[in-house]
Amino acid sequence: MHDPINKKFSLKTLFSFLGPGFLVTVGFVDPGNWATNIEGGATFGYELLWVVTLGTIMLILIQHIAAKLGIATGKSLAVNIRDFFPKPVTAFLGFTVVLACIATDVAELLGGGIGFSLLFGIPLWTGALVTLLLKIFLVISQRYHRIETIIVGFLGIITLCYLVELLIVKPDWAAIAPALVVPKVRNKSIYIALAILGALVMPHNIFLHSNVIHSRKWGISEDEKRELLQYEKLDTLLAMTLGWVVNCSMIIVAAAIFFKNNILVSSIEQASATLKPIAGAFAGLLFAVALIFSGVGSSMTSSIAEADVIAGFLGKPEDPGTNFYRLSVFVTAIPAFLIILFSIETYRILIFSQVILSIQLPFTLLPLLILSRNRNLMGGFRSNNVEFTGASIVSVIVIMLNLYFLYTTLTGER
Repeated sequence: MHDPINKKFSLKTLFSFLGPGFLVTVGFVDPGNWATNIEGGATFGYELLWVVTLGTIMLILIQHIAAKLGIATGKSLAVNIRDFFPKPVTAFLGFTVVLACIATDVAELLGGGIGFSLLFGIPLWTGALVTLLLKIFLVISQRYHRIETIIVGFLGIITLCYLVELLIVKPDWAAIAPALVVPKVRNKSIYIALAILGALVMPHNIFLHSNVIHSRKWGISEDEKRELLQYEKLDTLLAMTLGWVVNCSMIIVAAAIFFKNNILVSSIEQASATLKPIAGAFAGLLFAVALIFSGVGSSMTSSIAEADVIAGFLGKPEDPGTNFYRLSVFVTAIPAFLIILFSIETYRILIFSQVILSIQLPFTLLPLLILSRNRNLMGGFRSNNVEFTGASIVSVIVIMLNLYFLYTTLTGER
């Protein structure tokens, strides 16, 4: 066996490792992000770009800790929670995560349905059903590495579409630069800021990363795990940075088209229809194509995460080849589809689904922090003081934003 300590960094090895982080990334360029980013850009211009920057920084740290937990313990976050916490706590956490998964599925299926509706003129519910059937087929019938390749391809198409749209709309780059890093939030924008944050730092993605990292099986020694961790850091950083580019592009395009022309956007369909006469039919086509790939791709990763969560919390094998795992794919998809089928205000449901994710997020972050700091569980991979402090600050920010959101909602000040 090779000696990992003396092995030099290899680009070839890095390229063979890239993938787990990109599966997570497609989850936060999903249709929920489209709704929150379009709303943010159309209503507040470039003002909320800093939320994407902050959320991405938070995301890099949290996803790294989740992946490290998976590498150090050989178990996913769901299994670690089940093994470590008392049964009542585990049951509560599992229940909240499943609710978040349903909210995630609503966003993914709805976005894919809208994309198919825009491109082919079919009813929204039919497009959502096509998205549902596609994701179930792709998840159940394909092996993990093939799914990974499909997802990376989808992400590439989404990125390309938005980069071309940036060239078409010609935004104000001088105004964009400070907005990326200078925080600004008001009572009127806190709801959308929180929704954008919830659409970036998603609970199911934290569970997903802790599990899919096991697809890179390099052995069980501590040295091998440390080598694996170094490549994981790069995979996470590159993937999350790509996600930052795409999410910022969504807000920038919405600001350059809708905010600049004082157009109030109340639906993704309206955004597409308004985009065409201002930016051209090609921009509208790119919009619909990217939305379809976003919906189908994120539906696939959310299904993998949901099945892993259900299997992990119930003590079942997290094996896509089992009937239980395949059945789990349907569990959250069917309620999500029914919500879409009987809903009217689809755009508001999209945004509200992201707020649900943000409200649940502390109940995923706190167990992750506790587990990552446990020396008996993590051994030499236990989070150091700097990492733990950073993750704790992230958790406090999320909780404070949620409290502020609840206050402004209850008092009617938003």
